[in-house]
Amino acid sequence: MGAGQSFWYLSGAERWKGGVNLSVELRGDSLYLSDHAFEGVAFLPPLDSGEEDFRWGRVKLEVELPPDSAVRIYARASDEAEWDAWHHISPRARGTEAARILFGEPRAASGDAWLSEKGRWLWLAVGFTSGGAEKPRLDGVSVLAAGDHMADYLPAFYQDQDFTRRYLSIFTAMNQDLEGNIELSRRQLDPNAADPDMLRYLAHWLCADGGEPEEELRRILPQVIEEYETMYTVDGIRRSVERLTGQKPLIIEHFTVDPNDPSCSDPELYRRLYGDDPYRFFLLLPQGTFTEQKQMERFLEQLQEFTPAETTPELVLLKPCVQLDWHTYLGVNTEIQEYVTAVINESVTIQYDTTIGGEDHER
Repeated sequence: MGAGQSFWYLSGAERWKGGVNLSVELRGDSLYLSDHAFEGVAFLPPLDSGEEDFRWGRVKLEVELPPDSAVRIYARASDEAEWDAWHHISPRARGTEAARILFGEPRAASGDAWLSEKGRWLWLAVGFTSGGAEKPRLDGVSVLAAGDHMADYLPAFYQDQDFTRRYLSIFTAMNQDLEGNIELSRRQLDPNAADPDMLRYLAHWLCADGGEPEEELRRILPQVIEEYETMYTVDGIRRSVERLTGQKPLIIEHFTVDPNDPSCSDPELYRRLYGDDPYRFFLLLPQGTFTEQKQMERFLEQLQEFTPAETTPELVLLKPCVQLDWHTYLGVNTEIQEYVTAVINESVTIQYDTTIGGEDHER
């Protein structure tokens, strides 16, 4: 589309209400051929260019055509704002018959047409026919003013030749579609404006598609590039786990409880708890994080993409428990046992009545 070229777009219930429909119904923001009808016409509200002897260009429909259905475009332009015939359309008239009486032959038997009409005001009609159970649907109409046509760059002798203009209209339409797609490319690369299919493609492109809802993807994609810088750190893994599960994990690394550290008060205990493998870290989550085994297995598969190379995550599910105060009263025949330490390894999980820590656990 050339700079400064006039453009109109009709869509939505409010824009359709100014027209006249014969066997066509407004449902939501779209126009449908009525269920009981095999043909119908939507006479659209007139467009005002604001300029006399204005030259209209291309009309393109956003239309859904099921099998055994067709669409036709009718057009008329005039410098006069009033058109008496428009106000006397009989609601009992057959759609195609009424359109031919008012407009003559259709400009195109498709959803894309070039107009040769001149005048300030433009009247359009869209005719539907259907021979099946599914009915055609009109979602929007785009109208371009004449201009940026390949014939306009030819010598004046060729510009007014009907065949030349109609023939070059094919390539002009292809070029305008290409330019329109290029113009929309910036919008499609914006996570806040991209359509759902493109949004999923962007998420897959950025390795951020974990099955999240559309709203969640629009929230996380703008910041995903910055998050890649810390993806394989503790904060990055914690962020990835929270996004995949909705739970904030507790991450324990081998180095944070190094039994060989001089400050470690009980080296033997920490060797039993966390082992001696420096490439293993422990991921603690509430027991109700996963509703089924397959969900947990799927999470572990996804987690491999967010963990550093040569490291192994150890998942531990924590059961809910109650921590008692010094003066808690439980009733008759109740005995409060002392703390029991647990060892985390490949075969043992933390139980509800265990506590990680040694003699200094209070601190």
